[in-house]
Amino acid sequence: MKGHPVCPRCHRAVRAPSAWADRWTCPVHGAVPPLQPFVQPSADLVRWLAARSRLPLWVPWPLPHSWVITGVGHAGSDVEGVRATVVACSGPNPLGGAGELLLVAEEMGVGLGAAYAGIDGTDPGGRVGRGTPQAKVDADSHPTALWLADTPPDRAVYVGESAASWLWLVFHPDTAGALLLEPIELMDVRALGHEVDLLPYGALTPRLRDP
Repeated sequence: MKGHPVCPRCHRAVRAPSAWADRWTCPVHGAVPPLQPFVQPSADLVRWLAARSRLPLWVPWPLPHSWVITGVGHAGSDVEGVRATVVACSGPNPLGGAGELLLVAEEMGVGLGAAYAGIDGTDPGGRVGRGTPQAKVDADSHPTALWLADTPPDRAVYVGESAASWLWLVFHPDTAGALLLEPIELMDVRALGHEVDLLPYGALTPRLRDP
């Protein structure tokens, strides 16, 4: 893939393993699983990542009307494997204009979802799992509770746990979160098989590179 790996938390360039360090290293956050460069999304790219990932690659299934896949990526390396995945999609905002949704599955401590959410640190904090959830989705047919995270006002972020990993839904703008007013089914791309070819793919969104 073209480009260079970056830190999943701050998107700064990372230093490759060497004789002095056996992991990729960010100058700010230390040892991190590198966020690999993004390229134009395609069915071939999705199949390639799905075959290598032990984490889900979540997509709304079916996609909302006129929505398309606008990016697929991961954090990790050949040595440690895939530690986080992200799928971006975009289409009409239910409340007008355009909307975007980033779906992140990650192990605890990676920080990719928090970076896209605009949250300091790596995990969503103590609000998740406490009190009444603000939304629900079905993730691979399993009811999954989501809590609204405390984020900048330009986005709406919902977080829960599914398949033993964090599940982040990051909506831009915040009004695009109205999609959750209707029942949403999330499907793990790894289970789609040949239906991956039926997904509509659009231009790569710059939001993946600039959270």
